[in-house]
Amino acid sequence: MFQFDDKTTFSSENPFELYRSWKKEADVNEVNDPDAIALATVDTNGLPNVRIVLLRIIEDDGFVFFTNYNSIKGNEIHSSGKVAFVSHWKSIRRQIRVRGLISKDETKLSDDYFNQRPLESRIGAWASKQSSVLTTKNLLLERINQLRDDLGENPPKPNFWGGFRIRPLEMEFWNDGQFRVHDRFLWKRQYLDADWTINRLSP
Repeated sequence: MFQFDDKTTFSSENPFELYRSWKKEADVNEVNDPDAIALATVDTNGLPNVRIVLLRIIEDDGFVFFTNYNSIKGNEIHSSGKVAFVSHWKSIRRQIRVRGLISKDETKLSDDYFNQRPLESRIGAWASKQSSVLTTKNLLLERINQLRDDLGENPPKPNFWGGFRIRPLEMEFWNDGQFRVHDRFLWKRQYLDADWTINRLSP
């Protein structure tokens, strides 16, 4: 068993439990969007992309966010099957970096999540051809209004929208320290379902 020299901040053999613990503190203290993560993908030329998305579900061995599968990030995810993300909570002076494998959610989770979204968000998911060129905003608004009439009050989830599940191979937890003597611990495994190794990293 790994012996932590900081038993209050890092003491967990399970990185998902530790993520939930830090996230719970961020939920109370972060001013805006504690669910926000910076998600990095890579295109077919190896050029990286990064953007903010909302991490909606923390599972026992994965993380789930939802998006348009036909977007730029969706296409890059389908192409590489690998992503990285950072959760940064400035209010509690902590961040978590995650690297791993990603796949499309094939369960009813995406339908359940879509159906609990506000109606306008569900219509918007249908209307937006995410990442494609939009000549004027009015065209999007017209499409939204037309789809509101066509789809009614209970639109189904479009087949081009849903969840992606990230299963990490690495999770690094960073806690701010005085004079830049930060605390960093890395959970790492060689393959999915393998045991984690835990190491302290130099700041």
